[in-house]
Amino acid sequence: MRIPPVTEKDPEPSSAVVGAPPEVPSVAAIMAMLPAARRPRVVVKRDLLPAVSVLSTVALTGLLVGWLWSILAPAQRVILVDGQQIPLLDESYHRFDDLILFVLLGLGMGLVVGGLVWLLRERRGPVIMIAAVLGSALGAWLAMKVGVSWAGGHYALAGTPANRTVFDQAPVLESSWVILAQPLATALAYGTMTAWNGMDDLGRRLG
Repeated sequence: MRIPPVTEKDPEPSSAVVGAPPEVPSVAAIMAMLPAARRPRVVVKRDLLPAVSVLSTVALTGLLVGWLWSILAPAQRVILVDGQQIPLLDESYHRFDDLILFVLLGLGMGLVVGGLVWLLRERRGPVIMIAAVLGSALGAWLAMKVGVSWAGGHYALAGTPANRTVFDQAPVLESSWVILAQPLATALAYGTMTAWNGMDDLGRRLG
């Protein structure tokens, strides 16, 4: 019987080489092994009562805006001619000044309100934002009403002026669209802070 000669065989491939560094898993593999994070849900019921408080508190800012407008808005000098009030030269421009001043006050108050409401970390979310915007709209409407009334009191006439008399006419707001300035500024301020935050729950869990 003939015995075949002994030959060297190639080593069988092994899954691991002794002494080789372990294979590092990829980032995708690590992320696949991690449990899926649950996206936080919008809190509604728990924020309803604080939203009512925010709405009513923000609405009271209309008193401050109305008072500031009543003392800062320029009056219009007019002359009484045969029962008609005729503005003096260039005095009619103050009607536009009154509108712009109210808009600027509303924009400033809206930015302040949006920033302050954002500081309520434990209540951040769409519910509080909607409450702040609605409160700003209500406050702007209140500011328009009380501002015109207070301005009329500042420039009230003691009696009926005589013909050819020059006097100051109380400032007025000839357009109700000015009440949109404050709620728009509030939404802009709160929305900007939300986009800048970038967290799924806006940082509520850190409160």
